[in-house]
Amino acid sequence: MKMVTAIIKPFKLDEVREALGAIGVSGITVTEVKGFGRQKGHTELYRGAEYVVDFLPKVKIEAAIKDEMLDQVIEAIEKSASTGKIGDGKIFVSDVQQVIRIRTGETGEAAL
Repeated sequence: MKMVTAIIKPFKLDEVREALGAIGVSGITVTEVKGFGRQKGHTELYRGAEYVVDFLPKVKIEAAIKDEMLDQVIEAIEKSASTGKIGDGKIFVSDVQQVIRIRTGETGEAAL
């Protein structure tokens, strides 16, 4: 099993959710986050005063998936989250040792 974590632009969330649903991903967790990478923030003007926005709003999507779905999931996220501009985000993949469904006690892939 794998945990796929993607950091994307907020306005791309619906597209990514639909793309994941279309390939059979049954559940995701979404968190509003802030951060920066190569973008390094930007300056904005408010009431005549210039200020620096260091941390940009992003959305973190997490999905626990079966190993055989990994390539499909990565491709779906890449295609649906891409704008072709800086700040599109990143995808992280990590191993999941165990999953347990609290309600039923199911473990492993059956709990996904």
